[in-house]
Amino acid sequence: MWGNGMSRRLLAGLAATAVGLTAATAAVVTTVATAPPAAASNNGLSIRPALAWSSWSFVRRMPTEAKIKAQADAMVSSGLAAHGFLYINLDDFWQKCDSNGFVVDGNGRWAVDPAKFPSGIKALADYVHGKGLKFGFYVTPGIARNAVDANTPIAGTSFHARDIADTTRTERNFNCKNMFFIDYSKPGAQEFVNSWADQFASWGIDYLKIDGVGAADIPDVQAWDTALRQTGRPINYALSNNLPIANATTWRQLANSWRTQGDVECYCGPGPNGSGFPLTDWAHVTTRFNSAASWQQFAGPGGWNDLDSLQIGNGDQMGITADQRRSMFTLWAMAASPLILGSDLTALTATDLAMLTNDRLIGVDQDGVAAARIVSSGSNQVWRKREANGDFVVALFNTATSGTSTVSVTWSQVGFSGSAAVTDLWSGASQGTIANSYSASLRPGETRLIRVRPGAGSGTAVEGEAGVLGGSARVAACAACSGGQKVRFIGNGAGNDATLPVPVAAAGTRTLTLFGTVSGTRSFSVSVNGGAAQTVALTGADFTNPVSATVAVSLTAGTNSIRLFNDTAFAPDLDRITLS
Repeated sequence: MWGNGMSRRLLAGLAATAVGLTAATAAVVTTVATAPPAAASNNGLSIRPALAWSSWSFVRRMPTEAKIKAQADAMVSSGLAAHGFLYINLDDFWQKCDSNGFVVDGNGRWAVDPAKFPSGIKALADYVHGKGLKFGFYVTPGIARNAVDANTPIAGTSFHARDIADTTRTERNFNCKNMFFIDYSKPGAQEFVNSWADQFASWGIDYLKIDGVGAADIPDVQAWDTALRQTGRPINYALSNNLPIANATTWRQLANSWRTQGDVECYCGPGPNGSGFPLTDWAHVTTRFNSAASWQQFAGPGGWNDLDSLQIGNGDQMGITADQRRSMFTLWAMAASPLILGSDLTALTATDLAMLTNDRLIGVDQDGVAAARIVSSGSNQVWRKREANGDFVVALFNTATSGTSTVSVTWSQVGFSGSAAVTDLWSGASQGTIANSYSASLRPGETRLIRVRPGAGSGTAVEGEAGVLGGSARVAACAACSGGQKVRFIGNGAGNDATLPVPVAAAGTRTLTLFGTVSGTRSFSVSVNGGAAQTVALTGADFTNPVSATVAVSLTAGTNSIRLFNDTAFAPDLDRITLS
């Protein structure tokens, strides 16, 4: 199921990328993704990252019915909808305010500003649905001061606003302010949120962004998750913004996406509150490289790291150059971020429309894999991911603002050895068969995005963080390790282990090389498919630079399970394994 309504054309393009991988190649290349993320929301939505447009970047604080309809019209007429862009999201400032905060209805919920939306939200959602699109909406946690002052009843209950409001604390809100925390220990609290979700569902909402979320709002995030589910309507659930990574597993369990940083907008335009072009700048984009690397392990089907709006569409007036816009799209696609356009869809330039309708780029975003950073050296960065068909997708970046730079990566860093067929994904041009490594001379802000198909007979490499980790084993940063990560705390007790999947085409004996970091000498116990363990010792000078040791293992045809453990002492920190 494609949770964001992927078009038939894009599905065909994605299927085409998987053609041509031989059985032998598939058998000797295995995953290099990180460890499986924490359990995702099971609401069945956002199996792939959402493709959308949001009103915030361009329309900003003055959304109207007419403006949103115009953007929906342009989503279809431009061809973006045919390439999978589905949601039209109305962000903040749809509400009516007075001097005391949000005006509310008879049940304490925000009232729609009739001057901006004279036909109401349901009529607008119906219009968007009539275009074959879906409609997104916006809210923040809490209950409005006006609801508390009027002590409005909670729909369907005997409770009232004052029964559930914690008036000692005010929530973060970016518009009318004056939102109190909700005390979820009080009867009626969940029912209030349910009534709001029921109203949104009755209006035809398909996507809900809850903004201003922090660690203190976890009860609200839980309540809205419950409320959206009980409506019976599929509603893609997005959290914003700059959420703390310390609570990443919670966000993933409850929501379909979460903003990893603050706004990508620069607020440096000439209009009120910095509105108008430019919408962003390169500095706001490049901060996403580090956050994408830090959050990578939490992304997966059903839940995605949201890097914020994709600022492509209106040419250089967006605030970044064409090279930088292609780099922005490349990073968002490699990170499997939702692609939420912030531009004016009614005035798309030919250059930018060609970027946004490149199905090869969209396919990289929609492959369901978040890339890991494997090179970070000054302005030079390299990211890679492995797709389900065995191909690797590799992105090289020069993030500098001046000076051409040569960016390089070896195939062993990517996750295999030998030669590979390389295709440039921005142009679609074949670059032939390339052995051992790849380099590109990149202008400042430029990117190179390639699909790499290892040849038959290439060696297998499996990152430690790609395994199933047991007990206290944890992924940690390691600058000198492949992929920039390693697994710590293997051993020193039963169950603290890493189990790695290794597929091979035919049964036989292989040379297994274990890479890890260690100060002094420590040992792995290595068990293949549950068999008797062999002991492999690694000796190193520190926990910074990987060392290696080899052992012969007997493998069966198909996918083998290699378990690394030590029941009596700490094992080395695990970087990766390779098979000759």
